[in-house]
Amino acid sequence: MKSRVIKIVSSLAIGIGITVTPSSSYAATPKTMKVHYIDVGQGDSIYIKAPNGEDVVIDGGNKGKGDAVVSYLKKQKVDDIEVLISTHPDADHIGGLDEVINAFKVENVYAPKVSNNTQAYKDFLNAVKKKKLTIKTAQAGVKLPVKDVNAQIVGPTKTYANSDLNDWSAVVHMAYKKNTFLFTGDAETKAESDMIKAKKTLRADVLKVGHHGAKTSTSKNFLDAVKPKYAVISVGKNSYGHPTSQVVNLLKNSKVSILRIDQSGTIIITGDGTSYSVKKSR
Repeated sequence: MKSRVIKIVSSLAIGIGITVTPSSSYAATPKTMKVHYIDVGQGDSIYIKAPNGEDVVIDGGNKGKGDAVVSYLKKQKVDDIEVLISTHPDADHIGGLDEVINAFKVENVYAPKVSNNTQAYKDFLNAVKKKKLTIKTAQAGVKLPVKDVNAQIVGPTKTYANSDLNDWSAVVHMAYKKNTFLFTGDAETKAESDMIKAKKTLRADVLKVGHHGAKTSTSKNFLDAVKPKYAVISVGKNSYGHPTSQVVNLLKNSKVSILRIDQSGTIIITGDGTSYSVKKSR
């Protein structure tokens, strides 16, 4: 009887030009911003799926980690990369990017205007050249082409000595509605202080801790400027003592929720514009 009533109503509706859809009609999937802090051991690699579908990659881990990053991106159904950022030319950040560039169509490549003489850096440049891409300078004030997201580079704010590669790190701030993320590369206290003095947008709920938790990054002043709720430490087995107790204790005393890749594996933080959810791979 019920199905007959539905058929009659549908027929009448069609007769007067009204489209009938079931009460459980397909609702639009809410847009989210997903940030994947990929487990590449002692190094950095971050993949961001923006609300409108753009794919953003920040760093590619060390030499030998490129295949793992490419595999992870393919599992996420990445077909092309709208924005690829090399924060700085240290091997544990730039090492796998040549393989990422070779594996995908890349639209925009950003890197700070500082070089290195390592094989990892040369391989990155060769991959960019092979794809006939142009490296855009990563420096404070640069806006990134990500729809519905205020994505900007907030550091470096000035030039540094070639020996200070970490302070050259491209620091990226992204805001999707009320969701805010800060990606710091290996920026150290000097660069942190310069960003604060330049009054750059640093406030963020989610902080990617600088330099794997080394004591040369994440100053108290910087932490006070960012005021994060979550701190992600991209770290693996290492002989440097990362993350240092100094940084870990500073975060704890500031009541920041600490997420460590060496303990949790790949970490995915999803923002729906107002709140966050955290997923750990182990």
